[in-house]
Amino acid sequence: MQNNALPATSHNLPLRGKRTARPRPVRLSQRIAPWITLAILLLLWQVVVALEIYPSFIIPPPSAVADKLLDVLSDGRLLTHTLTTLSEVLLGLALGTSFGMLMGYLIAKSQLMEGLLLPIIVSLQSTPIVAYAPLLVIWFDNGLTSKVIVCALLVFFPTLMNTVVGIRNVPAPLRELMLSLRATRWQMFTKLEIPAALPVLLGGLKTSATLAVIGAVVGEFVGSNAGLGFLVNIGRSQYDTPLVIVAVLTLTLMARLLYGAVSALERHTLAWQQRGKS
Repeated sequence: MQNNALPATSHNLPLRGKRTARPRPVRLSQRIAPWITLAILLLLWQVVVALEIYPSFIIPPPSAVADKLLDVLSDGRLLTHTLTTLSEVLLGLALGTSFGMLMGYLIAKSQLMEGLLLPIIVSLQSTPIVAYAPLLVIWFDNGLTSKVIVCALLVFFPTLMNTVVGIRNVPAPLRELMLSLRATRWQMFTKLEIPAALPVLLGGLKTSATLAVIGAVVGEFVGSNAGLGFLVNIGRSQYDTPLVIVAVLTLTLMARLLYGAVSALERHTLAWQQRGKS
Protein backbone atom coordinates (compact mmCIF):
# COMPACT_ATOMS: atom_id res chain seq x y z
CA MET A 1 0.00 0.00 0.00
CA GLN A 2 1.50 3.25 -1.10
CA ASN A 3 1.94 5.88 1.55
CA ASN A 4 0.76 9.26 0.24
CA ALA A 5 1.63 11.14 3.40
CA LEU A 6 3.79 14.17 2.77
CA PRO A 7 7.13 14.39 4.50
CA ALA A 8 7.29 16.66 7.47
CA THR A 9 8.58 19.91 6.09
CA SER A 10 8.66 23.42 7.42
CA HIS A 11 5.59 24.50 5.41
CA ASN A 12 3.23 21.74 6.62
CA LEU A 13 4.27 21.65 10.25
CA PRO A 14 1.75 23.14 12.70
CA LEU A 15 2.26 26.83 13.11
CA ARG A 16 3.56 28.01 16.43
CA GLY A 17 2.02 30.93 18.20
CA LYS A 18 3.64 34.26 17.58
CA ARG A 19 5.80 35.32 20.45
CA THR A 20 4.81 38.47 22.17
CA ALA A 21 7.57 41.02 22.06
CA ARG A 22 8.68 42.06 25.51
CA PRO A 23 10.28 45.36 26.34
CA ARG A 24 13.99 45.07 26.76
CA PRO A 25 15.17 45.54 30.33
CA VAL A 26 17.25 48.60 30.95
CA ARG A 27 20.88 47.56 31.16
CA LEU A 28 23.05 48.54 34.07
CA SER A 29 25.38 50.42 31.72
CA GLN A 30 22.47 52.55 30.52
CA ARG A 31 21.59 53.40 34.11
CA ILE A 32 25.05 54.47 35.16
CA ALA A 33 26.06 56.18 31.88
CA PRO A 34 24.58 59.59 32.85
CA TRP A 35 26.37 59.48 36.19
CA ILE A 36 29.65 58.67 34.49
CA THR A 37 29.17 61.65 32.17
CA LEU A 38 28.41 63.87 35.16
CA ALA A 39 31.53 62.66 36.96
CA ILE A 40 33.67 63.39 33.89
CA LEU A 41 32.25 66.91 33.60
CA LEU A 42 32.91 67.59 37.29
CA LEU A 43 36.44 66.28 36.90
CA LEU A 44 37.10 68.53 33.89
CA TRP A 45 35.60 71.46 35.79
CA GLN A 46 37.94 70.81 38.72
CA VAL A 47 40.93 70.51 36.38
CA VAL A 48 40.15 73.90 34.79
CA VAL A 49 39.90 75.46 38.25
CA ALA A 50 43.15 73.85 39.42
CA LEU A 51 45.00 75.11 36.34
CA GLU A 52 43.78 78.64 37.16
CA ILE A 53 42.99 79.37 33.52
CA TYR A 54 40.27 81.81 34.64
CA PRO A 55 39.83 83.73 37.90
CA SER A 56 37.71 82.02 40.54
CA PHE A 57 34.97 84.65 40.31
CA ILE A 58 34.46 83.66 36.64
CA ILE A 59 34.71 79.88 37.02
CA PRO A 60 34.32 79.01 40.70
CA PRO A 61 35.27 75.55 42.01
CA PRO A 62 32.51 72.95 42.42
CA SER A 63 32.88 73.23 46.19
CA ALA A 64 31.94 76.93 46.06
CA VAL A 65 28.81 76.11 44.05
CA ALA A 66 27.90 73.38 46.54
CA ASP A 67 28.34 75.82 49.44
CA LYS A 68 26.13 78.37 47.67
CA LEU A 69 23.51 75.68 47.04
CA LEU A 70 23.41 74.82 50.73
CA ASP A 71 23.24 78.51 51.59
CA VAL A 72 20.21 79.30 49.38
CA LEU A 73 18.51 76.08 50.45
CA SER A 74 18.94 76.82 54.14
CA ASP A 75 17.53 80.36 53.95
CA GLY A 76 14.65 79.29 51.67
CA ARG A 77 15.51 81.57 48.76
CA LEU A 78 15.96 78.78 46.24
CA LEU A 79 12.64 77.14 47.09
CA THR A 80 10.75 80.45 46.94
CA HIS A 81 12.15 81.47 43.57
CA THR A 82 11.78 77.95 42.17
CA LEU A 83 8.09 77.80 43.09
CA THR A 84 7.55 81.20 41.49
CA THR A 85 9.10 80.11 38.20
CA LEU A 86 7.37 76.73 38.31
CA SER A 87 3.95 78.36 38.72
CA GLU A 88 4.66 80.62 35.73
CA VAL A 89 5.77 77.63 33.66
CA LEU A 90 2.78 75.44 34.49
CA LEU A 91 0.21 78.19 33.95
CA GLY A 92 1.85 79.32 30.70
CA LEU A 93 2.12 75.73 29.48
CA ALA A 94 -1.55 75.07 30.20
CA LEU A 95 -2.67 78.31 28.55
CA GLY A 96 -0.43 77.99 25.48
CA THR A 97 -1.20 74.33 24.81
CA SER A 98 -4.95 74.84 25.27
CA PHE A 99 -5.16 77.71 22.77
CA GLY A 100 -2.63 76.03 20.47
CA MET A 101 -4.67 72.82 20.26
CA LEU A 102 -7.92 74.72 19.80
CA MET A 103 -6.60 76.94 17.02
CA GLY A 104 -4.70 74.05 15.44
CA TYR A 105 -7.84 71.94 15.29
CA LEU A 106 -9.83 74.77 13.70
CA ILE A 107 -7.10 75.37 11.11
CA ALA A 108 -6.78 71.64 10.36
CA LYS A 109 -10.53 71.30 9.76
CA SER A 110 -11.17 74.53 7.84
CA GLN A 111 -9.33 75.89 4.82
CA LEU A 112 -10.97 79.25 5.47
CA MET A 113 -9.55 79.43 9.00
CA GLU A 114 -6.14 78.43 7.67
CA GLY A 115 -6.20 81.25 5.15
CA LEU A 116 -7.36 83.81 7.70
CA LEU A 117 -5.28 82.92 10.75
CA LEU A 118 -2.14 81.05 9.73
CA PRO A 119 -0.36 83.94 7.91
CA ILE A 120 -0.89 86.23 10.92
CA ILE A 121 0.28 83.55 13.38
CA VAL A 122 3.38 82.75 11.34
CA SER A 123 4.23 86.46 11.05
CA LEU A 124 3.94 86.94 14.80
CA GLN A 125 5.96 83.79 15.44
CA SER A 126 8.80 85.02 13.20
CA THR A 127 9.47 87.85 15.65
CA PRO A 128 11.65 86.76 18.62
CA ILE A 129 9.78 86.51 21.90
CA VAL A 130 12.36 88.80 23.50
CA ALA A 131 10.91 91.64 21.42
CA TYR A 132 7.43 91.08 22.83
CA ALA A 133 8.46 90.61 26.46
CA PRO A 134 9.09 94.31 27.25
CA LEU A 135 5.69 95.23 25.81
CA LEU A 136 3.99 92.55 27.89
CA VAL A 137 5.72 93.82 31.03
CA ILE A 138 4.53 97.37 30.23
CA TRP A 139 0.97 96.25 29.53
CA PHE A 140 0.57 93.68 32.34
CA ASP A 141 3.14 94.89 34.91
CA ASN A 142 6.09 92.76 36.05
CA GLY A 143 3.98 90.29 38.03
CA LEU A 144 2.79 86.80 37.27
CA THR A 145 0.54 87.66 34.32
CA SER A 146 3.24 88.93 31.97
CA LYS A 147 5.42 85.85 32.59
CA VAL A 148 2.53 83.47 31.98
CA ILE A 149 1.70 85.19 28.68
CA VAL A 150 5.35 85.02 27.55
CA CYS A 151 5.38 81.27 28.31
CA ALA A 152 2.07 80.78 26.53
CA LEU A 153 3.23 82.63 23.42
CA LEU A 154 6.38 80.54 23.23
CA VAL A 155 4.43 77.30 23.61
CA PHE A 156 1.49 78.25 21.38
CA PHE A 157 3.01 77.91 17.91
CA PRO A 158 4.68 74.46 18.27
CA THR A 159 1.48 73.11 19.81
CA LEU A 160 -0.61 74.57 17.00
CA MET A 161 1.56 73.09 14.25
CA ASN A 162 1.70 69.67 15.90
CA THR A 163 -2.08 69.70 16.23
CA VAL A 164 -2.53 70.58 12.55
CA VAL A 165 -0.13 67.83 11.48
CA GLY A 166 -1.68 65.26 13.83
CA ILE A 167 -5.28 65.91 12.79
CA ARG A 168 -4.53 66.06 9.06
CA ASN A 169 -2.55 62.81 9.17
CA VAL A 170 -5.49 60.77 10.39
CA PRO A 171 -5.81 57.94 7.80
CA ALA A 172 -8.57 58.58 5.26
CA PRO A 173 -9.83 54.96 5.29
CA LEU A 174 -10.52 55.26 9.01
CA ARG A 175 -12.48 58.46 8.43
CA GLU A 176 -14.53 56.75 5.74
CA LEU A 177 -15.17 53.80 8.03
CA MET A 178 -16.42 56.09 10.81
CA LEU A 179 -18.66 57.94 8.33
CA SER A 180 -20.07 54.66 7.04
CA LEU A 181 -20.97 53.80 10.62
CA ARG A 182 -22.76 57.16 10.88
CA ALA A 183 -20.49 58.48 13.59
CA THR A 184 -21.30 61.92 14.94
CA ARG A 185 -18.81 64.78 14.94
CA TRP A 186 -18.14 64.21 18.63
CA GLN A 187 -17.54 60.50 18.08
CA MET A 188 -15.19 61.29 15.19
CA PHE A 189 -13.32 63.68 17.47
CA THR A 190 -13.07 61.47 20.56
CA LYS A 191 -12.86 58.00 19.00
CA LEU A 192 -10.71 58.68 15.94
CA GLU A 193 -9.03 62.06 15.66
CA ILE A 194 -7.72 62.40 19.21
CA PRO A 195 -6.33 58.81 19.47
CA ALA A 196 -4.79 59.00 16.00
CA ALA A 197 -3.18 62.41 16.61
CA LEU A 198 -2.09 61.70 20.18
CA PRO A 199 1.48 60.56 19.37
CA VAL A 200 2.17 63.81 17.50
CA LEU A 201 0.46 65.92 20.17
CA LEU A 202 2.43 64.36 23.01
CA GLY A 203 5.67 64.69 21.07
CA GLY A 204 4.96 68.40 20.69
CA LEU A 205 4.06 68.66 24.37
CA LYS A 206 7.52 67.43 25.35
CA THR A 207 9.07 70.25 23.35
CA SER A 208 6.58 72.75 24.75
CA ALA A 209 7.43 71.76 28.33
CA THR A 210 11.04 72.85 27.87
CA LEU A 211 10.08 75.95 25.90
CA ALA A 212 7.83 77.07 28.75
CA VAL A 213 10.84 77.18 31.07
CA ILE A 214 12.67 79.37 28.55
CA GLY A 215 9.65 81.67 28.32
CA ALA A 216 9.47 82.12 32.09
CA VAL A 217 13.15 83.01 32.32
CA VAL A 218 12.88 85.48 29.42
CA GLY A 219 10.00 87.21 31.16
CA GLU A 220 11.92 87.33 34.44
CA PHE A 221 14.99 88.74 32.73
CA VAL A 222 12.97 91.62 31.30
CA GLY A 223 11.30 92.59 34.54
CA SER A 224 10.64 90.67 37.73
CA ASN A 225 11.18 90.69 41.46
CA ALA A 226 11.01 86.92 41.96
CA GLY A 227 11.86 83.71 40.14
CA LEU A 228 14.99 81.87 39.06
CA GLY A 229 15.59 84.35 36.23
CA PHE A 230 15.50 87.13 38.83
CA LEU A 231 18.01 85.13 40.88
CA VAL A 232 20.31 84.92 37.85
CA ASN A 233 20.08 88.69 37.41
CA ILE A 234 20.96 89.23 41.07
CA GLY A 235 23.96 86.92 40.84
CA ARG A 236 25.14 88.58 37.63
CA SER A 237 24.90 92.10 39.05
CA GLN A 238 26.82 91.05 42.17
CA TYR A 239 29.37 88.91 40.29
CA ASP A 240 28.13 85.98 42.36
CA THR A 241 28.89 83.28 39.80
CA PRO A 242 28.06 80.35 42.14
CA LEU A 243 24.56 81.78 42.60
CA VAL A 244 24.12 82.05 38.83
CA ILE A 245 25.24 78.45 38.37
CA VAL A 246 22.90 77.22 41.10
CA ALA A 247 19.94 79.00 39.47
CA VAL A 248 20.84 77.69 36.00
CA LEU A 249 21.20 74.13 37.26
CA THR A 250 17.82 74.40 39.00
CA LEU A 251 16.24 75.55 35.73
CA THR A 252 17.87 72.63 33.92
CA LEU A 253 16.53 70.20 36.49
CA MET A 254 13.05 71.73 36.23
CA ALA A 255 13.00 71.39 32.43
CA ARG A 256 14.28 67.83 32.66
CA LEU A 257 11.62 66.83 35.20
CA LEU A 258 8.84 68.36 33.09
CA TYR A 259 10.14 66.55 30.01
CA GLY A 260 10.28 63.31 31.99
CA ALA A 261 6.72 63.80 33.25
CA VAL A 262 5.40 64.24 29.71
CA SER A 263 7.42 61.21 28.58
CA ALA A 264 5.87 59.12 31.36
CA LEU A 265 2.43 60.35 30.31
CA GLU A 266 3.25 59.42 26.72
CA ARG A 267 4.30 55.89 27.69
CA HIS A 268 1.17 55.40 29.77
CA THR A 269 -1.24 56.90 27.23
CA LEU A 270 0.23 55.13 24.19
CA ALA A 271 0.68 51.73 25.84
CA TRP A 272 -2.07 50.38 23.56
CA GLN A 273 0.02 51.34 20.55
CA GLN A 274 3.02 49.38 21.81
CA ARG A 275 0.84 46.34 22.52
CA GLY A 276 -0.52 46.55 18.99
CA LYS A 277 2.99 46.43 17.53
CA SER A 278 4.03 43.43 19.64
